[in-house]
Amino acid sequence: MKNTKIKTFVLSFFALILITSLFSCKKDDVESPSKSSHKVVFKLEASAGSNLSTVVYGYDSQITTATSLTGTTWTSAEITVPAGTNIINIAANAMGANANSTLKAQIFVDGELKREGTSSGAVLSASASFSL
Repeated sequence: MKNTKIKTFVLSFFALILITSLFSCKKDDVESPSKSSHKVVFKLEASAGSNLSTVVYGYDSQITTATSLTGTTWTSAEITVPAGTNIINIAANAMGANANSTLKAQIFVDGELKREGTSSGAVLSASASFSL
């Protein structure tokens, strides 16, 4: 029962982060969305002994959630984001092995690392956003 409440809280927290980041990254009228499509890959890397649990990732309003992850690394399938895309997001959590544990959330666009978010501690939560 307690584990279910924690998972519900964590998923709600990540949903709130994604929604907040979508609205906070509003571009000025002078800038325009991406004029071409891009290949995007999301990656997670946690320190040894840590355990990934949940990731929420996607672009604009096309969001995917993966739960019940295990291990210390995760990589999404390559996603082609269409022209006109404004923002790309990833948010993830993991349980660290100890207070020195780390988690990296990375966004690769067209094979190049564009953004990385990190977290450290026993309870890990990392996110990253990139505007095209």
